[in-house]
Amino acid sequence: MSPATTVTADHLKVPDATLYYEVRGRGPLVVLVGAPMHAAHFAPLADLLADDHTVLTTDPRGVNRSSLDEPGQDSTPQKRADDLSRLLTHLDAGPAAVFGSSGGAVTALALAVAHPEQVRTVIAHEPPLNRLLDDPEKRDVAVEDIIATYVSGDWAKFMINANIPMPESEEPAGGPAEAPAEPDPQEAADERFWFLHEMRATTRWEPDIAALRAGPGSVVVGIGEESAGQLCDHASTALAAALGTRPTYFPGGHIAFADDPAGFAPRLREVLRENEVPRESRATTP
Repeated sequence: MSPATTVTADHLKVPDATLYYEVRGRGPLVVLVGAPMHAAHFAPLADLLADDHTVLTTDPRGVNRSSLDEPGQDSTPQKRADDLSRLLTHLDAGPAAVFGSSGGAVTALALAVAHPEQVRTVIAHEPPLNRLLDDPEKRDVAVEDIIATYVSGDWAKFMINANIPMPESEEPAGGPAEAPAEPDPQEAADERFWFLHEMRATTRWEPDIAALRAGPGSVVVGIGEESAGQLCDHASTALAAALGTRPTYFPGGHIAFADDPAGFAPRLREVLRENEVPRESRATTP
């Protein structure tokens, strides 16, 4: 981001919530969205894109600076998509290119289904879509077990169920694993909101493939080069197959946009550039 670029931060009242959002840069509009990740996680990437894009980032409802009127409400992809639609309308912006990662990819897909006129391109980076995989009911049970284990505080079992490797120094030696050090209170609240109020509805959301294929915007399915064999790799591959496309690969893993924004930005720019022309105007391959 150039020194002259400024970040405008504000709030927007929407049904049942108040959304925090940031706008920076100039040029074609790109929205960066996550769930449970929020605007701060996308800020370094947004700064890199701001030289030639107007970048909108936001905290999803119930997370960080976006508050709920009634705490404890569930956050569904449909509600989060409606929030994005209202933000775009409020800013008189769009159609937009929307990069969503993880739960944010599900949000972006839901926006393309519900409000196709506001979407130019959706880049769905590793959406956790259990409904596109074999034995979705079994996977639902696994999600419920992950949530229950998180609530119980059984960190060893939680790490195993969530497929997160524990460092050797933290492996239990005949006794229960110790919980990690106390996180920042806001981070702990955001984490708890994900497990109790976002994860279930996000992983169970089923995309309307026909609507995504028929909409005016492009749908690009992104997979991290280091995500091979993971659940989101399988789900993303299944989504691309259902759409009749091939996955687009990005450097790094599931959250590479936050872990290495400088390495991630060039590939994202390339994909954005390739999809700037409306789909109906592009040459098609026989």
